[in-house]
Amino acid sequence: MILILGGTGEARNLAEELVKSDVRVVSSLAGRVARPRLPAGEVRVGGFGGPDGLAAWLRENDVTAVVDATHPFAERIGANAAKAAERTGIPLLRLARPGWEPGEDDVWHWADDLEDAAKKLPGLGERVFLTSGRQGLPAFAHLDDLWFLIRCVDPPQPPLPRHHELILARGPYEVAAERELLERVDVLVTKDSGGPQTEAKLTAARELGKPVLVVRRPPRPRTETAETVAEAVEWVRDR
Repeated sequence: MILILGGTGEARNLAEELVKSDVRVVSSLAGRVARPRLPAGEVRVGGFGGPDGLAAWLRENDVTAVVDATHPFAERIGANAAKAAERTGIPLLRLARPGWEPGEDDVWHWADDLEDAAKKLPGLGERVFLTSGRQGLPAFAHLDDLWFLIRCVDPPQPPLPRHHELILARGPYEVAAERELLERVDVLVTKDSGGPQTEAKLTAARELGKPVLVVRRPPRPRTETAETVAEAVEWVRDR
């Protein structure tokens, strides 16, 4: 049995390809999204109880390989997966889509994390399109002099910035619609998530000449890595 960690598009595509090949797959979702898109094969929702709990689950369920296809910013489960794989001797692959790269006409500023982004934001504009996810919103809650257009998949919990408008939506997004939103703001804030699902906002920002504040990806444990679903499928078949 193969355990796939994550509810990303890459995780769903990998599960679909493996199920087509009659490979038994269990996909593990964190349960943070109210109505997740479910992958093919078996699905479990919720945490494992840290690296020890994950290691025990791998042994109890005769898992032969693990693919960490979590979001690039899901560093905790990535660390837990690396520790559990080391303790059990079960092969681990990180399926990590490449990050975004600025083009010649892009106006990008980089931040080390959300707190760093909040520090740099006041110098970039007074009206902000914030697309860094609902869990990171408290980092910006103290910026009372700025106005935020906040987009999330699910309703966020406080604290939130005092002056804001909330949009609940799920990608993929179209460039034309993103351009309309960006025309209302001075600056875009995003994480370096990579992939095509939410890339349209970067294209729209480029076309409008709007600055983009990009949060760098957190470090991940060193492990064997694939950048595409096809590479991950081949890795699984080899095992």
